[in-house]
Amino acid sequence: MPRPTAAQLVYGSATVICTTLALLLLSGTESGIGVGLAAVTALALGLLVAVRLPQPRQTAPARTAHPHPTAHASAARAHHALDGLGARERVPAARSSQHQHQHQHQQADRQHSLRR
Repeated sequence: MPRPTAAQLVYGSATVICTTLALLLLSGTESGIGVGLAAVTALALGLLVAVRLPQPRQTAPARTAHPHPTAHASAARAHHALDGLGARERVPAARSSQHQHQHQHQQADRQHSLRR
Protein backbone atom coordinates (compact mmCIF):
# COMPACT_ATOMS: atom_id res chain seq x y z
CA MET A 1 0.00 0.00 0.00
CA PRO A 2 1.56 3.33 -1.00
CA ARG A 3 2.15 6.04 1.55
CA PRO A 4 -0.16 9.05 1.47
CA THR A 5 1.21 12.11 -0.27
CA ALA A 6 1.47 15.51 1.39
CA ALA A 7 -1.50 16.74 -0.63
CA GLN A 8 -3.64 13.84 0.59
CA LEU A 9 -2.73 14.56 4.21
CA VAL A 10 -3.46 18.28 3.88
CA TYR A 11 -6.75 17.94 2.00
CA GLY A 12 -7.96 15.12 4.23
CA SER A 13 -7.12 16.99 7.44
CA ALA A 14 -8.65 20.24 6.20
CA THR A 15 -11.81 18.38 5.21
CA VAL A 16 -12.13 16.78 8.65
CA ILE A 17 -11.67 20.09 10.48
CA CYS A 18 -13.99 22.11 8.23
CA THR A 19 -16.68 19.43 8.16
CA THR A 20 -16.62 18.99 11.93
CA LEU A 21 -16.96 22.72 12.52
CA ALA A 22 -19.70 23.07 9.91
CA LEU A 23 -21.72 20.12 11.26
CA LEU A 24 -21.44 21.28 14.86
CA LEU A 25 -22.40 24.86 14.00
CA LEU A 26 -25.27 23.94 11.67
CA SER A 27 -26.75 21.20 13.82
CA GLY A 28 -26.42 23.09 17.11
CA THR A 29 -26.09 19.80 18.95
CA GLU A 30 -24.87 19.74 22.53
CA SER A 31 -25.16 16.03 23.27
CA GLY A 32 -22.20 13.68 23.25
CA ILE A 33 -23.86 11.41 20.71
CA GLY A 34 -24.41 14.32 18.30
CA VAL A 35 -20.78 15.47 18.61
CA GLY A 36 -19.57 11.90 18.12
CA LEU A 37 -21.76 11.46 15.05
CA ALA A 38 -20.45 14.74 13.59
CA ALA A 39 -16.86 13.65 14.24
CA VAL A 40 -17.34 10.23 12.65
CA THR A 41 -19.04 11.79 9.62
CA ALA A 42 -16.19 14.31 9.24
CA LEU A 43 -13.56 11.56 9.51
CA ALA A 44 -15.32 9.46 6.86
CA LEU A 45 -15.59 12.45 4.52
CA GLY A 46 -11.93 13.40 5.12
CA LEU A 47 -10.83 9.85 4.34
CA LEU A 48 -12.93 9.82 1.18
CA VAL A 49 -11.40 13.12 0.00
CA ALA A 50 -7.85 11.93 0.72
CA VAL A 51 -8.33 8.60 -1.08
CA ARG A 52 -10.01 10.15 -4.13
CA LEU A 53 -7.14 12.59 -4.81
CA PRO A 54 -5.16 11.55 -7.90
CA GLN A 55 -1.90 9.79 -7.21
CA PRO A 56 1.29 11.15 -8.76
CA ARG A 57 2.25 9.27 -11.91
CA GLN A 58 4.99 6.76 -11.46
CA THR A 59 7.69 6.76 -14.09
CA ALA A 60 8.72 3.52 -15.70
CA PRO A 61 12.09 2.20 -14.49
CA ALA A 62 14.94 3.05 -16.82
CA ARG A 63 16.16 0.19 -18.95
CA THR A 64 19.85 -0.62 -18.83
CA ALA A 65 21.99 -2.15 -21.53
CA HIS A 66 22.65 -5.18 -19.34
CA PRO A 67 19.69 -7.44 -18.60
CA HIS A 68 21.19 -8.48 -15.25
CA PRO A 69 22.19 -6.02 -12.56
CA THR A 70 25.94 -5.86 -12.12
CA ALA A 71 28.21 -4.37 -9.51
CA HIS A 72 28.83 -1.45 -11.85
CA ALA A 73 25.10 -0.76 -12.22
CA SER A 74 24.47 -0.90 -8.47
CA ALA A 75 27.45 1.37 -7.85
CA ALA A 76 26.10 3.84 -10.40
CA ARG A 77 22.69 3.80 -8.70
CA ALA A 78 24.32 4.41 -5.32
CA HIS A 79 26.43 7.19 -6.79
CA HIS A 80 23.40 8.92 -8.30
CA ALA A 81 21.52 8.55 -5.03
CA LEU A 82 24.30 10.49 -3.30
CA ASP A 83 24.03 13.33 -5.84
CA GLY A 84 20.83 14.46 -4.17
CA LEU A 85 22.59 14.62 -0.80
CA GLY A 86 25.21 17.08 -2.00
CA ALA A 87 27.98 14.60 -2.73
CA ARG A 88 29.51 15.94 -5.93
CA GLU A 89 32.98 14.44 -5.70
CA ARG A 90 33.87 11.80 -8.26
CA VAL A 91 35.74 8.72 -7.17
CA PRO A 92 37.81 6.89 -9.79
CA ALA A 93 36.74 3.38 -10.66
CA ALA A 94 38.63 0.44 -9.23
CA ARG A 95 41.48 -0.83 -11.38
CA SER A 96 41.97 -4.46 -12.24
CA SER A 97 45.07 -6.29 -11.00
CA GLN A 98 46.39 -6.50 -14.58
CA HIS A 99 46.08 -2.72 -14.96
CA GLN A 100 47.92 -2.22 -11.65
CA HIS A 101 50.69 -4.58 -12.77
CA GLN A 102 51.16 -2.59 -16.00
CA HIS A 103 51.11 0.66 -14.03
CA GLN A 104 53.88 -0.62 -11.72
CA HIS A 105 56.03 -1.54 -14.73
CA GLN A 106 55.52 1.90 -16.25
CA GLN A 107 56.55 3.56 -13.01
CA ALA A 108 59.62 1.34 -12.77
CA ASP A 109 60.58 2.25 -16.35
CA ARG A 110 60.23 5.95 -15.55
CA GLN A 111 62.43 5.59 -12.47
CA HIS A 112 65.11 3.81 -14.50
CA SER A 113 64.99 6.48 -17.19
CA LEU A 114 65.48 9.16 -14.56
CA ARG A 115 68.60 7.50 -13.22
CA ARG A 116 70.36 7.70 -16.57
